[in-house]
Amino acid sequence: MEGQDEQMTGARAAEERRADIYDEDGVILSSFLAQIGAAIADRDTLTLKREVDDLHQSELGHLLEALHPEQRRALVELLGKDFDFSALTEVDEAIRRDIVDSLPNAQIAQAVQDLDSDDAVYILEDLDQEDQDEILSQLPFTERIRLRRSLDYPEETAGRRMQAEFVAVPPFWTIGQTIDYMREDNNLPDRFSQIFVIDPSFKLLGAIDLDQILRTKRSVKVEEVMHETRHAIPATMDQEEAAREFEQYDLLSAAVVDENERLVGVLTIDDVVDVIQQEAEEDLLRMGGVGDEELSDSIFSTSRSRVPWLLVNLLTAFLAASVIGLFDRTIEHIVALAVLMPIVAGMGGNAGSQTMTVTVRALATRDLDIYNAGRIIRREIGVGFINGIIFAILIGLVAAAWFHDRNLGGIIAAAMIINMFVAALAGILIPLLLDRFKIDPAVASAVFVTTVTDVVGFFAFLGLATWWFGVR
Repeated sequence: MEGQDEQMTGARAAEERRADIYDEDGVILSSFLAQIGAAIADRDTLTLKREVDDLHQSELGHLLEALHPEQRRALVELLGKDFDFSALTEVDEAIRRDIVDSLPNAQIAQAVQDLDSDDAVYILEDLDQEDQDEILSQLPFTERIRLRRSLDYPEETAGRRMQAEFVAVPPFWTIGQTIDYMREDNNLPDRFSQIFVIDPSFKLLGAIDLDQILRTKRSVKVEEVMHETRHAIPATMDQEEAAREFEQYDLLSAAVVDENERLVGVLTIDDVVDVIQQEAEEDLLRMGGVGDEELSDSIFSTSRSRVPWLLVNLLTAFLAASVIGLFDRTIEHIVALAVLMPIVAGMGGNAGSQTMTVTVRALATRDLDIYNAGRIIRREIGVGFINGIIFAILIGLVAAAWFHDRNLGGIIAAAMIINMFVAALAGILIPLLLDRFKIDPAVASAVFVTTVTDVVGFFAFLGLATWWFGVR
């Protein structure tokens, strides 16, 4: 009962502490920021240490993002060796680089020695090669080799995200020897859920879950209870593919092996969750044509990242405008067309974007493949046709009543059906074609889908009006 009471007291204290920092929406309180800002201005190190000492790394990361740049650098400087560098894995890249660039390499080298290797790599990979080499040269040999090996793998691969610290034992050990090893060796990772079994050349043979060890007698040999690691992940595998392995097989951790099937690290679920969030954000940003933009980026870098796709959009807009130019005489005779034609193009663009979003996401998660593509295409065509009829009736009635012209209502209704049908086709076929040609559909689909719906919408509406009213 006493231990339970202590846990409840600790939980209440943590809850009260969080209430001092965050409001009910999870936003840092202005009063807490003011308190930290005042301590920084006064260079009150004792107050700063007291206020941030019990913060989780993610909470310290939120604090860093909420502070002004000069306050962030001052906070890290004042805390010195008491600053938790793992918090830098929780902030935007621009903020992380700003803080790290302000620190001497000797301090960074000292700090990364206390981090898990995956966190250390996350910080070091943003540095210039010269700074990386200088920092690594100041580390103990074993630690230096581990980090260098991870850094040598390409970005966004399992090798970059893996933790180089793991627990591995030979197959001829007993369970008792394994337990004693875990108790006595101080260099093991702080947290792990699997023990890997290797041969003398570090080739992966199998694994044992910790719960299996607890249920097995000390005299039993490891090789008798180990299981094959059916989901070992190659170090060069893309991190998104690795995350998909975790999702499909409900993994908590997985061995990472090199090209010779030798164990080089372990990928854990906390890293995979970060990868899933990162990849989802990248897809969302790319669909908007903003690349890898972050909230902490400067005005100039943000503008520079958005200009290329805006330029492409400008060129495609000229293409749509040229279609309108083909029917300038028709528009001169029937001014109502100029009022109504944006409705046709806009509805088609929105419908195409809906289909495109679903398709791009399905491609990213591998839910859409050659086996179900035909069925999904037929479904989207059916949806486009039905929605086209529904909105054709609505806009046709509105246009006929607005301009007192049933012919005009019928023309825009027909154009709406055509464009909604084409929008559904474009929304699914364009991402599929781009994916087929190894072009990221999240990046390029939006421009092409919008262009198709604009061009077809204008051409269908104005072309039908020219034909029906006989304008020459």
